[in-house]
Amino acid sequence: MAVHLLCAGVDIALGVCPPLTPTAATPPAPGGLVVVGDALLDRDLLGTVDRVSPEAPVVAVDRVEVLARPGGAGLAAVLAARGARPVTLMTALSDDPEGRDLRGLLRDAGIRVIDLGLAGPTPVKSRVRADGRTVLMFSQAPEAVPGPRRALTDEEHALVVGASAVLVSDYGRGLTEDSSVRAALTAAAAATPLVWDPHPRGARPVPGARLVTPNRKEATGFVPGYAGADLASDIERGRRLVDLWEAVGVAVTRGADGALLLDTAKSSPLAVPGRRTVGADTCGAGDCFAASAAVLLAGGALLSEAVTGAVRAAEEFVAAGGATAWNAGTAGTAGTAAGKPGTGPADPLEAVARVREAGGTVVATGGCFDLLHAGHVALLESARLLGDCLVVCLNDDDSVRRLKGPRRPVVPAVDRAAVLGSLASVDGVVVFTESTPQEALRRIRPDIYVKGGDYRVDDLPEAALVDGWGGRTVILPYVDGRSTTRMVDRIRLGIGDR
Repeated sequence: MAVHLLCAGVDIALGVCPPLTPTAATPPAPGGLVVVGDALLDRDLLGTVDRVSPEAPVVAVDRVEVLARPGGAGLAAVLAARGARPVTLMTALSDDPEGRDLRGLLRDAGIRVIDLGLAGPTPVKSRVRADGRTVLMFSQAPEAVPGPRRALTDEEHALVVGASAVLVSDYGRGLTEDSSVRAALTAAAAATPLVWDPHPRGARPVPGARLVTPNRKEATGFVPGYAGADLASDIERGRRLVDLWEAVGVAVTRGADGALLLDTAKSSPLAVPGRRTVGADTCGAGDCFAASAAVLLAGGALLSEAVTGAVRAAEEFVAAGGATAWNAGTAGTAGTAAGKPGTGPADPLEAVARVREAGGTVVATGGCFDLLHAGHVALLESARLLGDCLVVCLNDDDSVRRLKGPRRPVVPAVDRAAVLGSLASVDGVVVFTESTPQEALRRIRPDIYVKGGDYRVDDLPEAALVDGWGGRTVILPYVDGRSTTRMVDRIRLGIGDR
């Protein structure tokens, strides 16, 4: 297989991007997020497989298209830049054609680069992919680790220490072993959140790192003797790594099983379960996890919030196609402080766009949903059955007060959105500020708009709006005897529901 695929694709891969002339570096702004680590050049050779080669019993990959992207710390910087600005990448680049290609890709992604110079060729990883799956991967990287050509300047040292957060993306290529780099990272760990994504061949994390993010396989290698793949083994590995690395926290990522957070306070382990995201390509999911955690910590999130948000971001990354989809701008987004865990789906309009593209039916409904009860659940489940996705337009707190009085809502909008977003029937939540969801509906343009209760379609101001683009408004019944107002009154009177 290797012979035929290499013959078909290697020559194409080696010349995919014309050399790019580097431009003068823009002085990085202090206070942004800094990524430190080894940047690689990744190439995907995308084709189709519908026949077996007549020369040997191997598949033939036809109609090959080559896409190049930053890999390693370069991918981590690109993902971090989708959740934070500005992002500076401190790395070592070669002056060979592949290094110039990589520099151009980083520039096009808006990443500011501090280049310490690579004393060797650019590491390149190429994957032959067909029908959404990797058929073969081959690596062009020297066995000897060349390391950077120069040390950090005083200004570069100060940039790392003064960052809003630092992400170390170690791919075992020697950058994090440099004494000047380690001095800056050690100082940064005492001054700012520092996330370290380790590598089996990389350097030991500096003491005081806020979060170190080994995956289960890496953690097993760092702590020999605990080879189990169960939760108890991951807990023991994580605890030992907290002490070994003198880290504030260690998050052992567990693939589809989520992540496990252990901390220096010896508190109970925090287990963040995975949602079993359907996706064939997990390449880059660890970079997405670490980048998302760094962005969240930069925004003031707690360790528990950062790990939870990073798990969800990595799931979205895999569901969107993984690293292969990064050129399209859909390969996941690093978390932000505004998007901490518990705010519901990140972008419901993306779900709407996917359903529309597939020719499906978009359903929307609206309301306060203050204290979620059985009537709400039944309404939402019934609404979802009318189409292929359901978006809930949710009144914000001020609009609830205008509608229901100064003592409402009982539950703030951020929590109401989180509860609604956790329901299997709900594909997205849009919070609106007006008294009616007309502006939100203009953005969603649902095919079907649903209301519950004793409304008449003619009484709804939204109905005419929905009719304007060919949509339809329907009424679904609530479950008898269930209402938020009744629940609130009984709670205030101390009466149980009989």
